[in-house]
Amino acid sequence: MTAAGITPLQVTVSRLRAPVTDEDHAQGPSDAPTTMVVYGDFQCPHCAAAYPNLRELRRQRPTVRLVFRHFPLMNVHPYAEIAAETAEAAGVRGQFWAMHDWLFAHQDQLDPVHLALGTQQVGLPVEEVAAEVNDHVHLDRIRRDFVSGVRSGVNGTPSIFVNGVRHERTYALPDLLAAVDGAPRG
Repeated sequence: MTAAGITPLQVTVSRLRAPVTDEDHAQGPSDAPTTMVVYGDFQCPHCAAAYPNLRELRRQRPTVRLVFRHFPLMNVHPYAEIAAETAEAAGVRGQFWAMHDWLFAHQDQLDPVHLALGTQQVGLPVEEVAAEVNDHVHLDRIRRDFVSGVRSGVNGTPSIFVNGVRHERTYALPDLLAAVDGAPRG
C-alpha cells in the first residue's frame, strides 16, 4: 500500500514451470543463449499464422533453440489431438519436425485419411503410425506437455516463453525478434 492507502497494480509475469529437457522436441543448439518454448495446437489458426514467423526467426537467429510442446485444444479443434499423436509417432522415428511442418502446411486436412497421406509423404510407415495413433501410444507424452502448459499459465495457443518468461506481445516476426534479442540471459 502507498501512503494514500492505495495498493499499486502488480504485474504477474508467467514463468515456464517445466524446464526444457532432452525429451523435448527442439531445434537449435542445446547450449543456446536463448530458448523459445512454444505451446501449440496443430489445428489452431493462430499457431499456423505464427509458424512461418517462427521458421523465419530460426533462419535469422540460428543460435536460438526452439522447443515445441503440445497443447491441443480439443474443445474447439477436434483433430488437434490426433495430429499431435501423429507428430509423436513421427518423432519416435526421428521425423517430428518434418511432420510438424506438414501438419501446419496442411492444417485444413487433419482428418485420419489425410493424416495417413501426410505420414506417407513424410516417408513413414503408414500402418505402423496409424496403429500407434489408434492405440494412443503417445497420448501420455501429449498430456504431459499439456499439463506443463497449464502449470505455466497457458490458456490458449500459441503461448510462447523466451528464456522461461512468457512472451506477452504478438507472434509477428518483429515482436519475436525483439523478444529474442532482448531476452535476459542467465
